[in-house]
Parts: sequence; C-alpha cells; structure tokens
Amino acid sequence: MTADRPGQRCSQQARTGPGHRERGSGTVLAAGLALVVLMAAVVVMLLAQSAVQASRAASAADLAALAGADALRGISAGEPCAVANDVASRHSARILSCVEGPGQTLEVRTELQERSMLGAATGRARAGPPP
Repeated sequence: MTADRPGQRCSQQARTGPGHRERGSGTVLAAGLALVVLMAAVVVMLLAQSAVQASRAASAADLAALAGADALRGISAGEPCAVANDVASRHSARILSCVEGPGQTLEVRTELQERSMLGAATGRARAGPPP
C-alpha cells in the first residue's frame, strides 16, 4: 500500500524502494566538503603565517645590518656585530651570522625565535655606506 493522500503512512515496500539506499548521502557529501574546505583554510593560514614571519625576519635582518653598519663606520658607538645583535634581539630574532665585508659593509643573517609548523623564518641583509 502506498500513500495516496497527505498524512497517510507509506507501506514497508515504499520505504525500502530503489531510492532508499541513497538516503543520507547528501549529509555525508556535505560533511566531506566541509572537511575539505576546513583543511584548505588551515593550509592558507599556515602559509600566511609563514609569509608574515619571513617578513619579520627580513625586517630584523635589515635593521640589524643598518645599525651594525653605522657602528662599523663610526656613526654610532659600539662593536658592529654587538650592535646588530642588540637590534635583532629587540625584534625577537637572533643573529646567525655577522660578517664584515669590503668597503665598510656588514652582512647579517637572522632567525626568528618563534617557529611555525613549517620551520623557522630567516632573513639576510647587507648594509654599508651610501653609493
């Protein structure tokens, strides 16, 4: 017996017909799609975090190299690499290398103290007298 009128109950055969096996498949599909969208959002957030940290590491290296180069040229007081280390530490970075180059230049490599899931961000900069 099938439902002919609104409110009438369907028979057992109508509920177990050929379309009954696919019941709820839309929910599974929506849950799977939501999971894919969530994973894509997580990946985008990780990449954005890495880009911000790379920018911060580069800025710390730039500022440390400029301050160290000023000390190297005698514009400010202090040992060039010590001055560079002080500036880098104020920007939550540590100096990986500090090398005095030709022509009163200073090359500095920094690494941020905080790490992301994708690793530590590093920066490199060289500074010296104006051309």
